[in-house]
Amino acid sequence: MAARRDPSRRERVACLGLIDDASGQRFLIDATPDLASQLDSLNEGRTLANARRPVDGILLTHAHIGHYAGLMYLGREALGADHVPVLATARMARFLRDNGPWSQLVALGHIEVREMPIGRPVSLGSLEVTAVRVPHRDELSDTVGFRVRGPSRSLLYIPDIDKWERWDRRIEEEVARADAALLDGTFLDMGEVPGRSLGEIPHPLVGETMALLSAPALRGRAVFIHLNHTNPLLWDPARVRSVEDRGFAIARDGDAYPL
Repeated sequence: MAARRDPSRRERVACLGLIDDASGQRFLIDATPDLASQLDSLNEGRTLANARRPVDGILLTHAHIGHYAGLMYLGREALGADHVPVLATARMARFLRDNGPWSQLVALGHIEVREMPIGRPVSLGSLEVTAVRVPHRDELSDTVGFRVRGPSRSLLYIPDIDKWERWDRRIEEEVARADAALLDGTFLDMGEVPGRSLGEIPHPLVGETMALLSAPALRGRAVFIHLNHTNPLLWDPARVRSVEDRGFAIARDGDAYPL
């Protein structure tokens, strides 16, 4: 409500841009409802060879509204994109091909769906990206995070997971393998969504994640992303300081992580 009254407080939906300086290619992880402005940010300073292909590829984590609904802006009623590559798991790819309105994007050549293996690296220029399966509410597709490896550093990106203990991996070990880890910070407190059970929309609370990643060797690696609009970390400086004092960070629009 405050952001509606004061546009300076508005936030865009979480996504991650990947820029390969060697090849000049640029990619997005997730197509959010803010896709148009996020493409503008991603392409700042770049002249497009084809204005109808404003990104060299979009990698999708799963079929929840904040992560793939922006594909609609590539369609006939908007950009009318020219075969933008969309990389997704086999189940996510099948969902896009078999269900409208997404199937129309495929049929009209606005997007080109490519299946991405889980657990095996895919080269994107000089970057290497590996999809990592995570447990989440998989009503329409499965869910993945991504490990992105550059020439000298790596990054772990997991915007959505039900609970860390439901994963077949240990989050401590996965973070230890990365130079930076952008992790699900959807909720800070159990009571953020009055009248609804967080059991229906499970996410690890920020405090739970901090407890798991409290080892000194992990300090400074974890960054919380994907904050729900009810999360006080978006506006409460004291709460933010309490997180930062423990060696964690809150992601902000425009943050950059050299790889």
